[in-house]
Amino acid sequence: MSATLDIHGLNVDIGGSPVLNDVALSIAPSAFVGLIGRNGAGKTTLMRAIMGLLAVRAGTMTFVDQDLRSVAPPRRAKLGIGYMPEDRRLVPELTVEENVLLPAWANNEPAINERLDFVYTILPEVREFAPRRASQLSGGQQKLVALARALTCGRRLLLCDEPFEGVAPALARRIVEAIAALRATGVSVLLSESDYVHSADLIDSLYVIERGVVTSSTVKQ
Repeated sequence: MSATLDIHGLNVDIGGSPVLNDVALSIAPSAFVGLIGRNGAGKTTLMRAIMGLLAVRAGTMTFVDQDLRSVAPPRRAKLGIGYMPEDRRLVPELTVEENVLLPAWANNEPAINERLDFVYTILPEVREFAPRRASQLSGGQQKLVALARALTCGRRLLLCDEPFEGVAPALARRIVEAIAALRATGVSVLLSESDYVHSADLIDSLYVIERGVVTSSTVKQ
């Protein structure tokens, strides 16, 4: 079976300086993969490149047998890729539910209500504060909303960039539980962390990235 995502020889520059160098990474269908590296190692750059938010200088990205680089950035979510950025990036003036539905509206997703029900099943607490404005939430609550928004389109691949960063231990455990609940759906997950304290029991394999280079990969036994 083809990989959900296959990356080979990926090079990304920012401001004329190389940030990712010949990165190779593969995510199998339904696999939960960790991307481990210190701040500035290139984790966020890789995820932004996958979403088309950063230009790629060289290399290939294949998503379910499709050349991802040929897909316009706004259309990548429609392929079934959801992205949870580290800094949440919610629209403060909109309600929680409006923030959750933004990518679905932008991509004319079919069966929006069914997908929203699924998101609320995974994250019932988000339903509780759905009518509130995003600006009224705590940082931890905003993390949950960012995850819910990513799930709206992330039917095939979910990218979670430092989902546990800056949250209390109890909330970190809740995020682990929510992501673990996706096992039954068949979605693949790429999850970045500075270490794998929170995700150790969640991921099937991990890649270590240092200074823009993937230095090792490990399949957990």
